[in-house]
Amino acid sequence: MTRMRIIGAALAVSACAYLLLWPVPVNPVAWQALPIPAYARVHAVNERLAGLQSISLAGNAGPEHVAIGPDGRLYVAVEGGRILRMQQDGAALEVFAQTGGRVLGFAFAADGQLYAADALRGLLLIDRVGQVQPLVTHFGDEPIRYADAVVVARDGRVYFSDASTRFAPAEWGGTFEASVLDILEQSATGRVFEYNPLTQTTRQVATGFSFANGLALTADEQHLLVVETGRYRVWRIAIGAQDLDVRSLEAGASTSTTSAATAAPAATVLLDNLPGYPDNLMRGLDGRIWLGFTKPRSAVVDRMAPYPWLRRLTLRLPRAMWPVPPAYGHVIAFTETGQIVRDLQDPSGAYPETTAVTETRERLYVQSLHASTLGWLQQNP
Repeated sequence: MTRMRIIGAALAVSACAYLLLWPVPVNPVAWQALPIPAYARVHAVNERLAGLQSISLAGNAGPEHVAIGPDGRLYVAVEGGRILRMQQDGAALEVFAQTGGRVLGFAFAADGQLYAADALRGLLLIDRVGQVQPLVTHFGDEPIRYADAVVVARDGRVYFSDASTRFAPAEWGGTFEASVLDILEQSATGRVFEYNPLTQTTRQVATGFSFANGLALTADEQHLLVVETGRYRVWRIAIGAQDLDVRSLEAGASTSTTSAATAAPAATVLLDNLPGYPDNLMRGLDGRIWLGFTKPRSAVVDRMAPYPWLRRLTLRLPRAMWPVPPAYGHVIAFTETGQIVRDLQDPSGAYPETTAVTETRERLYVQSLHASTLGWLQQNP
């Protein structure tokens, strides 16, 4: 019996040593999450996203970004570096381009060429016949580790996000795995860049985001809307900002900084304390901007925010024991003033990781990080 006790004690000590001392890839930063808002009022529980109709992707998966091209066809970025092209009803599906990476966002320029944010390869240019050309793979000596979203202004300037300088999908098992590590760490290294195709130069607009994700331009193109996934919010950043560090604005969510050239604030928080992990932004019709939530927030995760040691310990647990929130379909539409005007949910989570919506007069196409089909809803007449 004594021998068994000694063995049991040794095993217990070993388990404790593992949980407390085994090296992990993150160096967590303490922060304080606001209380999770209830699913009430504008976010009242509903099933408006349930019962999606689907378009086959011919064996492809992960329609993370969807857009209508200049030719009126649907373009869909899927896993494996492919961008699919098809009619709006899914007919005549073909592979338009193959980047060899993972495109998470793309946007068409006025000349019909396509700019793509590839999480493994940086900012790419894809011409009208699908030929791929790398444009921005580094900023200075530092690589673009996690290109995520891209928008193109009317003057041709291209804005794109680099979600994390700490965790590159190519090095950490893929886009989802790398995003989990970055959000768990909260080192806030995400950044937003402007690329000028005329001068072929890149400048840093803003940095300090906890996973810089979706982007959209305001209608007057004087501001960028930037999703900060790890802090559950959307920023409004002046287009002319230069090396703005949003972490310097942490005195409060309503804090802003003023540009030296104008009296207008260079950065403000437009939407704060959202109920889920916000992802892509897509401009819709009639001034709407669509935002998707990949997952609802987790009270367990938020309670760990002030305790870096506890987040290190979590990574030492088997992955099945990680506090991953349940599947829950959820997309919203809001205005440039931050008013939420549409809220569509599917509590069953049948269509996984709803990242945003692409809107036409007839349909809402629902984007997803991992779905095997493209979901869509008929627009209400």
